[in-house]
Amino acid sequence: MSTPSTSDAKRHYFVPAASHYSTFLSWGIFLLAAGFVFRLNGVPPGLWSMLLGAALIVYVIVGWFGEVIRESISGIYTKWEDRSYRIGMLWFIFSEVMFFACFFGSLFYLRRISLPELGGYEAGYTPWVGFTGAWPSSGPIGEKFTAMSPWGLPLLNTFLLVSSSVTVTWAHWGLLKNKRSQLNLGLALTVALGSLFIGLQATEYVHAYHELGLNLGAGVYGATFFILTGFHGLHVTLGSIMLLVMLGRGLKGHFSEHNHFAFEAVAWYWHFVDVVWIVLFVFVYIL
Repeated sequence: MSTPSTSDAKRHYFVPAASHYSTFLSWGIFLLAAGFVFRLNGVPPGLWSMLLGAALIVYVIVGWFGEVIRESISGIYTKWEDRSYRIGMLWFIFSEVMFFACFFGSLFYLRRISLPELGGYEAGYTPWVGFTGAWPSSGPIGEKFTAMSPWGLPLLNTFLLVSSSVTVTWAHWGLLKNKRSQLNLGLALTVALGSLFIGLQATEYVHAYHELGLNLGAGVYGATFFILTGFHGLHVTLGSIMLLVMLGRGLKGHFSEHNHFAFEAVAWYWHFVDVVWIVLFVFVYIL
């Protein structure tokens, strides 16, 4: 791949030709969301709307990112495009930080404000006899459940994600030293660890539903548990797919030690996912 030269500063910013992908993406998101609403309300076409919307989104992702990859390989990008992509990725990660901050903020409100007030800690009175508002709780009218222990699969998953951050960093070091085998092996190990994490989380969910009575009917604890761990699991899944794409590109020799922002962007995202899990492990499982 070509490396930006000192003359790049004199070149104009690359502007791609008009594309239909943004229109298809808008329709895909609309059909997916509308289908989900229809499905919740028992409307039969809801499932087909969701499938069509998902298919359009996958088509856009494959086509649009493939186009960007071809543009990068052709050498038309300069330091200006590189800077733009980096800023865009940083803002995207910031939006993800705010996304999880909303759910962690809800968890804090429930545990420190809402439940104590419902339990009568402030006023010395509660309309629900025997309800103390102590955490973990399903609320005054939620179903009974057993809280998930942090020392089984959750602890193992923590070890797997922390290890995956080490392997992706090791892969990055290999790329910087132009050691292709180290790059590819590190990425393969990271994908394997991420996939194992997803499989163990699915096992944890089955255990929660069938043996602990922990489901979405388990009040505020069940809701916050599945929202936080579920969305995080979705991010791990997406990150694993992106890492798999980076592995495929690495095997094709797409990256160089001086030009590999796509790899860096996915590595940033993966480290972010790792940090979120550590926070989640502490505040959802342990405390």
